[in-house]
Amino acid sequence: MTDQGDASGDEKSTAKGSFGRMTSAFKRNREVRDAHRRAQRQAQDEADARESAEVAKEAAAEARESAENFALRLVNQFERLREERQEQLAAPEPLTAPKPVSRTDVPYGIELSAQWAWRLLVIVAAGYLIVRALGFLSIVVVPVVIALLIAALVSPVVNGLARIGMKRSISALFVVIGVLGAVIAMLSFAGTQVANGFSDLAGQTVKALDEIRDWLINGPFHASETQIDTWLNTVQTTLEDWAASYAANPFSRVSEVGGVALDVFAGLFIVLFSTYFFCAEGERIWGWLVRLAPRAARSRMDSSGRVAWVSLTQFTRATVIVAAVDAVGIMVIAAALQVPFVAAIGVLVFLSSFVPLIGATVAGAVAVLVALVSQGPVTALLMLGGVILVQQLEAHGLQPFLLGRWVRVHPLGVILAVATGIVLGGVAGALVAVPLVAALNAVATHLTAAPAAGAVPASTQAAAPASPPPPPVNGPTSPPPSSPGAGSA
Repeated sequence: MTDQGDASGDEKSTAKGSFGRMTSAFKRNREVRDAHRRAQRQAQDEADARESAEVAKEAAAEARESAENFALRLVNQFERLREERQEQLAAPEPLTAPKPVSRTDVPYGIELSAQWAWRLLVIVAAGYLIVRALGFLSIVVVPVVIALLIAALVSPVVNGLARIGMKRSISALFVVIGVLGAVIAMLSFAGTQVANGFSDLAGQTVKALDEIRDWLINGPFHASETQIDTWLNTVQTTLEDWAASYAANPFSRVSEVGGVALDVFAGLFIVLFSTYFFCAEGERIWGWLVRLAPRAARSRMDSSGRVAWVSLTQFTRATVIVAAVDAVGIMVIAAALQVPFVAAIGVLVFLSSFVPLIGATVAGAVAVLVALVSQGPVTALLMLGGVILVQQLEAHGLQPFLLGRWVRVHPLGVILAVATGIVLGGVAGALVAVPLVAALNAVATHLTAAPAAGAVPASTQAAAPASPPPPPVNGPTSPPPSSPGAGSA
C-alpha cells in the first residue's frame, strides 16, 4: 500500500511538473510573440513617422516654392507697372512720315480678301461640278430623291406595321404597293372622267373660240376680221410647220418618244425599288454611309443625318397636308360653279402642289381655262377668284403654321430656293430645292449648336480604339430621337 501511494504521488508530482513546464513554455512563446508584435508595430510607427516627415518636407518645399513664385510674379508686376507709368509720363515721340509701301507690304485687308476669294472660287467650282454631275445623272438622282421623299412620308406606317409584329420587309412591300395603287387609282379616275367628257369639251371649245372671236371684234379691242384671220393663219402655219418637221423624219421622232418613255419607265422602277429598300433596310444603308466617314466625324455625321431626316419627314407631311387642302378647296369651288372635270382638277392640283409656288399656279390656270371653255368668261373670273382665295389662305395661313412651325424655313428662303432649283434643274430642281434647303438648315442649326453635356470630344474619339461603330438604332426608316437641331423644329 505504501509503495502504491508513493508511486501515485510521484506520478502526480511528475504530471504537475510537466504541466508547469508546458505553462511556462506557453508563457514564453506568448511573450516572444508579443515582443515580436511590439517590434513590428514600432518599426511601422517609425516608417510612418519617416513618411510623414518626408511629406511634411515636400509640403514645406512646395509652399516655399509657391511663395517664391508669388513674390517673383509680384515683383515682375510692379516692374511692368513702373515701366508703363514711365512710358506714359515720357514725352511723345515726333511723328515720322510713313514709309513707301513696297510690293511685299500688302495691307492686311487685301491679303485676307484674297485668301477668302480663292477659297470661295474653289468652293463655287466644286459646287458647279457637283451640280453638273447630278444633272448628267438626273435620270437616277431625281427618282432616288423622289423615293426618299416618299419613304419619309410613309415611314410611320412601316414602323407601325413593324411594331405590331409584321416583318419589316413585308410591311415595306405592302406600303409601296398601297402607294402605287393609290396613285394609279387617282390618275385612272381622273383620266376616265376626262375621256368621258372630252367630246363635249371639244364642242364647247369651238363655241368658246367663236365667242372670243366675236368679243375681239365687237369688244374694246375693235379688231378687224382681217387681223383675226391673220393671227389664226399664223398659228395654223406654225402648227403645220411643226407637224411637217415631225413628219419629215418620223423614225427620229419615234426614237425620241421611245427614249422618253424608256426614261419614264426606268425612273418609275428606280422610284419603286428605292422606296422599298429605304423603308425595309434604311438602317443598314445609313450605317454603311456613316462608316464611310472618318472615325472622328462619324458621331456628328450620324446626328446630322438624324436631324436632316426629321426635317425631311416633317416637310413631306406638311406638303401633303397643304396639297390636300388646296385640292379640296379648288374642287369645292369648281363643283359649286358646275365646272366639268372636278376630280381631274383636284388630282392635278394635289400632284402639282408638291412643286412649291409653281405647281399650284399652273394647276389653278388649268382650272380657270376649263371654266372659261365650258362656262364662259364670268365663270372663269369666279373660278380665278376662288383659286386666288384658296392660294392666299394657304400661303398666309396654312403654310406659315405648318412649314414655319415644323421646318422653320423663311418664305424668302423658299422663293430663292425654288428660283435656284428652276435655273439649275427645271421642274425637278424646283421639286428638290425646298426639302434640300430645309434639311441643310436643320443640319447647320444642329452643327452650330452647343455640344450636349454628355458628348464625347473629338480628341477623345480619335484616341479611342479603332473599331467600327455599330449601325444606328434608328436609320432613315424611322424618325430619329430628338436632337439639338430638330427639337425646335
